[in-house]
Amino acid sequence: MSSAVDQLTALSADEVVTHSFVRDVPLPSGGVLALVTLDNGRDHKRPSTLGPATLVELSATLDGLRARASRGEVQAIAVTGKPYFLAAGADLSKVSQIPSRDVARELARLGHSTLGKLHEAGVPTFVFVNGLALGGGLEIALHADYRTVDSSAAAIALPEVFLGIVPAWGGAWLLPNLIGIENALKVVLENPLKINRTLKAAQALELGIVDVEFGPAAFLEDSIRWADGVVAGRTKVARPNVPGKIERAVKWGAAISIARKSLESKIGRVARSPWVALDLLEAARNTDRATGFAAEDEALAELVSGDQFHASMYAFDLVQKRAKKPAGAPSPDVARKVGKVGVVGAGLMASQFALLFVRRLQVPVVITDIDQARVDAGVERIRGEILQLAEKGRISGDESNRLTALVTGTTDLADFADADWVIEAVFEELGVKQEVFANVEAVVSETTVLATNTSSLSVEQIGARLAHPERLVGFHFFNPVAVMPLIEVVKAPGTDEATLSTAMVTAAALRKNAVITADTPGFVVNRILAKLLGEAMHAVETGTPFETVERATAPFGLPMTPFELLELVGLTVGAHVLDTHHAAFPDRFFASDGLHRLAEHGRVFERDAKGRRKGFDKKAVALVAGEGTPLSDDELRRRIEDGLADEVGRMLDDGVVAAAEDIDLCLVLGAGWPFQMGGVTPYLDRVGASERVRGRTFHDPLVVGPEHAVRASA
Repeated sequence: MSSAVDQLTALSADEVVTHSFVRDVPLPSGGVLALVTLDNGRDHKRPSTLGPATLVELSATLDGLRARASRGEVQAIAVTGKPYFLAAGADLSKVSQIPSRDVARELARLGHSTLGKLHEAGVPTFVFVNGLALGGGLEIALHADYRTVDSSAAAIALPEVFLGIVPAWGGAWLLPNLIGIENALKVVLENPLKINRTLKAAQALELGIVDVEFGPAAFLEDSIRWADGVVAGRTKVARPNVPGKIERAVKWGAAISIARKSLESKIGRVARSPWVALDLLEAARNTDRATGFAAEDEALAELVSGDQFHASMYAFDLVQKRAKKPAGAPSPDVARKVGKVGVVGAGLMASQFALLFVRRLQVPVVITDIDQARVDAGVERIRGEILQLAEKGRISGDESNRLTALVTGTTDLADFADADWVIEAVFEELGVKQEVFANVEAVVSETTVLATNTSSLSVEQIGARLAHPERLVGFHFFNPVAVMPLIEVVKAPGTDEATLSTAMVTAAALRKNAVITADTPGFVVNRILAKLLGEAMHAVETGTPFETVERATAPFGLPMTPFELLELVGLTVGAHVLDTHHAAFPDRFFASDGLHRLAEHGRVFERDAKGRRKGFDKKAVALVAGEGTPLSDDELRRRIEDGLADEVGRMLDDGVVAAAEDIDLCLVLGAGWPFQMGGVTPYLDRVGASERVRGRTFHDPLVVGPEHAVRASA
């Protein structure tokens, strides 16, 4: 069997290599700066990445420069990137192909060995962060002695935890020892867990990640001039955020303790990478560089060979690739132009719609409701939100004025006559929605698209009174509208191609990801959640304690428990969703009288003054508790897993969506299903539910890491 080194080398066979191009730059004060430019030759279509072959070439380049430095031929070494990019980190396509823990460890060691040569060059080393620097790209900079940054750099981050791994080419040790533990916790843990938030150049400077910022017009020239000042001793570099003895003795441990409590309350223990990263950051307080890097090697080996990283890569591909080319989407060429939008309703949801449409489409938006007071309140709310955006600096004053002028309100539907798109946000009741669209159709043109935001009602039935049902489409947002990235675009049996295309093009213009679903109860997200929530409520109504339900569902890795989710969406809404699904599929979905009683009571949990849960509300438990044989954690978990596998299989058999990937995409984007789980179908495969229920898995090969096979055979 080949060695881990040989296997790692084999992965580079078809790698897009980022080459290391060197040129000598004379310094103004004398001497030479050897400038290494990283460039994969793919223009701006693909950021430079760091695969095994790239690292080997960079290592050899740095060896050669160190030899030249020892001979006195160069007085400084700098690394920068092709226009707009330093590097986007490790080549994840190669990392996901790693066949074993040993090979993963070897990749970590190769990264440390290569980038570490910037620390051991024998002359001052610099990295000029001229653009995007993510993961291993930022770690290149951390290994150097000094760093400059282009003020227009698009994104600077260590996103590894988001992807189920950790910064393992020095980042977990170098960063806290450069900028302090609290700042490092923000970059390594907090930002990735906030939907992969990144830093701007000014933020990186404030944190102390870089030493100086220059504008893009003469960034390279200014960086070289600054480097010359450092080499010549004219420029002194102050780093106030480097941790001192007091921080290491007191503050470090306190910050780690707070972070542990925060992780426990926010994400639980299922996701591995945040906890591994936290352990590395804690250990960085009192270990040397070699020990810290060795710990990173082992951490990466463990995570890359496990299931969660591969599930994350599956989810990452869904969001980055499949979401960009939605299955079943007609040609955008047949989409109708949307030059004016009408919103039926002036409440909170309708106001969110109007704000999103006016901000993204930059077209007139008119809202309506049953009386002028509601309309005025809705318009005021929308304009207030626009003003807040301007006050926060997210839009300019001119744009604020322009958007404000585009938003109007009316009680006369005749003002919708020239609207190209009308969306309703009224009460979730079939008769109400039918009446709304019948009234709207009477005043709009025959080509106006009518969109319903229904979450569970039949789109076809909503359009039953329309003369032109072919222009009706489901357009289901998730709350909060501005934040949640998913829209379920529901194709009713009569929806024509032009309407469907317009809906998909509009969703893209709103900067949302759209998945086309069939017109079926709950579509995708609510149907899966109704199955989960219905099983949870049925369990407590037949004698299983609330606590057992929460423990049983914890391995799913969801951002909140079933009962927390019910409180979030609203107990009344949850009861309605369960009723709808029970009516449609009475043999598979439970109705819940107990949930209706909870809705009247108004809560499930006791909470403190800040809204944090203290425990289950005693009256809520009494209202729901029923007789029966309590299920154990494992019994209930298996029941829910098998129920989900059955329901997902039926959805695929019935063509609700094109493939299992679309179900997972909906759950990742619309329900917060963690990347580390990969959505629901890889999880159901891993735990054996799909084979138990259907006799086959949803994925072949399975979405698992190389350690999975080792565990399965043990």
